[in-house]
Amino acid sequence: MSRSIPEITLNDGVKIPVIGLGTYSLKGTAGVNAIVGAIDMGYRLLDSAYNYENEGTVGEAIRRSTVPREQFIITSKLPGRYHSYDKAVTAIQESLYRANLDYYDLYLIHWPNPKQDHYVEAWQALIDAKKWGLVRSIGLSNFLPEHIERLIKETGIKPSVNQIELHPFFNQADQRKWHEENSIVTESWSPLARANDILKHETVQKIAHHHNKSVSQVILRWHYQLGAISIPRSSSPARQLENISIFDFSLDDKEMSIIAELTRPDGRIANQDPAVYEEF
Repeated sequence: MSRSIPEITLNDGVKIPVIGLGTYSLKGTAGVNAIVGAIDMGYRLLDSAYNYENEGTVGEAIRRSTVPREQFIITSKLPGRYHSYDKAVTAIQESLYRANLDYYDLYLIHWPNPKQDHYVEAWQALIDAKKWGLVRSIGLSNFLPEHIERLIKETGIKPSVNQIELHPFFNQADQRKWHEENSIVTESWSPLARANDILKHETVQKIAHHHNKSVSQVILRWHYQLGAISIPRSSSPARQLENISIFDFSLDDKEMSIIAELTRPDGRIANQDPAVYEEF
């Protein structure tokens, strides 16, 4: 049972599904089985990171699946401790060895770590990795406009994607607008926020009831209609299927606004502000 998921074309021509599987915490045999099950349902975008310590799990799931490699969009991310150019190049190579892949479709710098101030070097390493064929598309995660402007100014190369914390409690309207104006696709991590908080939210429950859908489906549809790629994480086959079953209904402008109005200034899940947060 495979479902077709719409795609977005990035600014470098690479096509990417509008919804994928977040693989954080999916490890070992259980992780492989969960990812293979998601692939069988139609997931083709798989999001990992060096620091998730599960690139091998993702690679094994790809090998066990019957889907050709070229149909996948596999993402990984460079950790902060390897931002210096030479270390970044080695880390990208190590990422590929861990997953036993010849290339990644999308490789991101996980966090800017502005206090360390090596993210321009890291970006140059990604630019070169793309030239060498190790990566098809290069992007960022958790970068602010000021960081991205510097990268473009100093290297001349624009990222294809910026993966940011984005959910109804923190809707990132200004950053999304900036991305749109600069032809950078927004990708949402933790798209369902803390699931327990959002799933019990009465306002969203009413919208879900109106459409005969789950709260999760309504929120993921909201992301889709914002033009953002979402990567919900789940190991449950039922939840995985529910999360990609969002293309047979739509939210009207009023419903989109109601969800957007849930945002709050302190809406970040773990107070990870990219202006100051450091991740290694």
